[in-house]
Order: sequence, then C-alpha cells, then structure tokens
Amino acid sequence: MEKENQWPIKLENNLSFHSKVWITVGIVALSTIILLILKITFSVFLLILAGTLIAVFFRGISNFIHRKTKWKDGLCTGLSIFGTLLIVAGLFWLIGTRVESQFDELIETLPKTIDNVKNQLQDTTIGNKIINKISSNETVEKVQGFASQFFQSTFGVVGDIYVVLFIGIFFTISPKTYTDGIIALVPKKGQQQANQVLDKLGTQLLNWLKGKLFSMLVVFILTAIGLSIVGIPLWLVLALVAGLISFIPNFGPLIALIPALLIALLQGPGTAAIVAGMYILIQFIESNFITTLVQKKLLNMPPALIIIAQLLMGALTGGWGLVLATPITVIVIVLVQELYIKNRD
Repeated sequence: MEKENQWPIKLENNLSFHSKVWITVGIVALSTIILLILKITFSVFLLILAGTLIAVFFRGISNFIHRKTKWKDGLCTGLSIFGTLLIVAGLFWLIGTRVESQFDELIETLPKTIDNVKNQLQDTTIGNKIINKISSNETVEKVQGFASQFFQSTFGVVGDIYVVLFIGIFFTISPKTYTDGIIALVPKKGQQQANQVLDKLGTQLLNWLKGKLFSMLVVFILTAIGLSIVGIPLWLVLALVAGLISFIPNFGPLIALIPALLIALLQGPGTAAIVAGMYILIQFIESNFITTLVQKKLLNMPPALIIIAQLLMGALTGGWGLVLATPITVIVIVLVQELYIKNRD
C-alpha cells in the first residue's frame, strides 16, 4: 500500500520537472527570437527615438510660449513647429549661399591638402612608415568597412531625415495619444508609476537637449571667432561643422578637428598647431564648464558610461547609434532608477 501511494507522487514530481524544462526552453527561445527581432528592427527604433527628441524640442518651446502667453495649446504648438522651421529656413537664406560656397571650396581643397601632408611625411623615415601603413590594403579595407557601417541608414539619408521629422511632428501634435497608448499596455496597478516614469523621461530628455543645444551654440561661436582671428579661410563652414558635430560627445570634437587641421596645414605647421590648441581649449571649456553647468540639472552620467554606450551603439548601428548613444543612456538610467532602485527595498 505504501508503494502504491508513493508512485503518483513520484510521477507528479517527474511531470513537474519536465514542465520546468519545457518552460525554460520556451523562455530562452522566446528571448532569442525577441533579440533577433530587436537586432533587425533596432535602426527603426533609433529613428523613432530621434523623432521623439524632435518632439521633445518642439513641446519644450510650445510649453514655454504657453507659460508666457497663456495661449491655447494648439496655437502654441503650431507656433513652435512653424516658428522653428521659419527660423531655420531664414538662417539658410541668410548664410546658406556662403556656407555652400565654402563647403564646395572645402571639398576641392581637402585633396590638395592631403597630398601636401603626404609629401611632407615622405621626407621623413617615420612619415614613410605611416604612409605605408595607412595606404596598405588591410587598412583601406578596414576603413571602408567602418565607413560603410558608420554611414549606413535605414531608408537612405534623405529618407531617414524625412521619417524623423514627420515622426517628431506627429508626436508633437498629439503626444497624449501615444503616451496614453503606452500606459494602457501596463497593468492598472502600475499605470500611475508608468505615467510618472514617462514624465521623468520627458523632463530629463528636455533638460539634456537644452544643455546640448546651448553647448553646440557656444562651440560654434568660439570656433568661428578663433578661426577668423587665426585667418583660416573657410572659418564659417568649419565652425558650423564643429558646432553641429559637437552633438556627439567625446568623438565629435575629434572628427571636427580633422578638416580644420588639414586646411590649417596649407598655411604651415605653426598655424596647424595653433588651430589644434584652439580646438583643444574649446573642448576643455565645453567639457569642464558648460557641460558641468548642464549636468547640475541632469542625472549623474559617468563619462566612461557614455563612451561605452557610444562604442556599443556605434558598432551595432553605425552613425545613428553614435549620435543617439547619450539620450539612450539617459533613458536607461531613468528606467533603472524608477523601476528597480526605488522599488528594491
């Protein structure tokens, strides 16, 4: 009788073990499928994030106008969108022709500058070694592979910009439609917290964006003043490139320095050294004063964490990943703080 009673218990335990195995296999398989889908569609999510940042910018301006005037939300939103587009179009009309001519001149000048640097390097033993290393087939293949990865886009450059802009406009016009949809996916007991998390994300991204735009403006002004004083001929387009590409922390200033150095080398090594020192000084001012001032309103983001995020995102998705690595870091930090750290006790 004892043995008969023990047998069903044993069988039940065996069935329970098999069930756990199949559940584990199912979870692993589902996780793998989700990761593969995310890998394939991650570039699309990056475009959505870029559109979200544009919407955050437009809504920030709209809320500012509403606070100052108490006008209706729809009117303030329309003013923020069309006002921004008109200002950008006006700037292009005012300086677009000059920037275009300087940009064309820059494209024509760079090959001559590269040849000039190459000729100067060939006069030295170390220079010859550098040229041989750079011009080797292995190096060329690596550079081509990196460039194709970095400049890859989802729908082409123009298509990506079009998608991002219209996603941003749609998010700006009716943000509640999308946020309410996200909150509706959360169980009722967690909807209040989900709403708070979305508000926190919006606030942090807006603060980061305001600080970054201010930083870009300062870099543009300082670079323009410095290059014009030194006497660099294409100072306006070089300063514009430096300001725009400073949106990418850490790596942006290094990328902007390359064309400036090549142009400065046409006027001699001394001028190139002055330009390099000026860019380093501007980067020092931006990193230690402007960024420090901005960080007081932001989450604490360790610089090494941002670099790691840039390397990972750049390797995975190219240019978009490198550009958007910092806001992704902001989002991850907010989610970890709000959903894990605050609730772990």
